Amino acid sequence: MDRIARLFQGKKPLVVFTTVGYPSLERSREGLEAAIENGADILELGVPFSDPMADGPVIANASQQASGEGVSLEQVLEVASQVRRAHPEVGLVLFSYMNPLYQYGLERLCQTLASLEVDAILPVDLPLEEREELLTPCRKHGLHLIPLVSPLTPPERAKEICQGMTGFVYAINVAGVTGARKSLPPDFPGMMQRLKQCTSLPVASGFGIASRESAREAAAYADGVIAGSGFVRALEQGGEAPGRFVRELAEGMAEAQGTQA
Repeated sequence: MDRIARLFQGKKPLVVFTTVGYPSLERSREGLEAAIENGADILELGVPFSDPMADGPVIANASQQASGEGVSLEQVLEVASQVRRAHPEVGLVLFSYMNPLYQYGLERLCQTLASLEVDAILPVDLPLEEREELLTPCRKHGLHLIPLVSPLTPPERAKEICQGMTGFVYAINVAGVTGARKSLPPDFPGMMQRLKQCTSLPVASGFGIASRESAREAAAYADGVIAGSGFVRALEQGGEAPGRFVRELAEGMAEAQGTQA
């Protein structure tokens, strides 16, 4: 059983995203350590990009700032290598727009990720119709290619998106960009139910989860919970904020599952 499958077996993992290099490379590395120490099971390592069109203001600003400081895909891979050496049990997902991946070379990238024991790639802006160009080298090198499905995705297309995929499905909770929100949509339970009818893969819920309450609500219906903007904002605050933020999410998820964090 591979690492991602193992992390979804018997529990609902907490997935934490950060833009590597924001507010600085050192502080993003420290933030990843704090996330792991306080309950993160899987890390999404965001590659900085100058035009992060799917992201709200918090992550967009972080991505643009890190990109402007010259943080490169190569540096993200070095951070991945450092995390893997220190934490062999943690899931690692490279989260990126396609442009940096094309520049690096898709075959070369997948070979490198496999050598670093990164588990998966989540390509934000790769459409289903063009997926094969990345899916082929991913399969060759044993990487998961994580599909995204939004609330506006029709069921038949959701089935097509998920068909043949491995790892887990990233369920976008809202029709919009990333960002913390006060609550999940009223139809969230129904959306989770409909998506689970489209795939046998675990479904992890992301976009808008930034509190103990929203993490508890998401964990009641989803197979995993993803947080990004709230963690990036906690990194901006510094100090104990990143660890405290992750710990509160983990506690909310534990409440939903009737366990102790």
